[in-house]
Amino acid sequence: MVFPNIGALVTDSGGILSHSAIIAREYRIPAVVATGNATSLLTDGQVVTVNGDRGLVELARAEQAY
Repeated sequence: MVFPNIGALVTDSGGILSHSAIIAREYRIPAVVATGNATSLLTDGQVVTVNGDRGLVELARAEQAY
C-alpha cells in the first residue's frame, strides 16, 4: 500500500465519497480531489502544499493555486 508513505493526495476526478478520498481520510492524509487538471499542471519533483480543508494545492515557491 502506498497511502501510509505519502504526505498528501491530489486527483483530477472524484468526490468526497470517492475511494481515494475515503482512504486519505482513514490515513489522515490531506487530500484535494476533483481538481480537473492539477495532475497535468504539476510535475514530478515540485514541492506543493495541499490544504484539504480549503481545497487548495499551492506551489511552495509561487503564489499560483490550482
